[in-house]
Amino acid sequence: MDSVDGTGPKMLADVKPPFIPEGASGMTVLVEWPPGDPGTPPHRHSGPCYGYVTEGAIRFELEGEPERVIKAGETLFEPGGDVIHYQNGNALPDAPSKFVVFMLCAPGQPMLTLVDDEELEKRAHLRHPRPTD
Repeated sequence: MDSVDGTGPKMLADVKPPFIPEGASGMTVLVEWPPGDPGTPPHRHSGPCYGYVTEGAIRFELEGEPERVIKAGETLFEPGGDVIHYQNGNALPDAPSKFVVFMLCAPGQPMLTLVDDEELEKRAHLRHPRPTD
């Protein structure tokens, strides 16, 4: 997909999509976090999400994976379904961050569901160890 002379399309991510059931929907969302914003509380998505950070840097953490920072020009992917998305907030204390995310939503399911404290406690063993200060 990358062009020979460096112009035109540039491959940013190549992820094998899951099965997409009939009746699923897709949505594209622009997320803008002010400096230091922690983002959405722990949640899950009914389908996979593909994203691109357009400005700043976001803190990103999925269940079973270490926390990481995704900078402007980099991509993100989450499988959706049962996987908890712990963090997606602004990693910068002094500048805004923005990302665009395309989400596939399972038929008849909400795009985002918050995870309650009881479930977080039950699944704590699945979360990657937290960084120590």
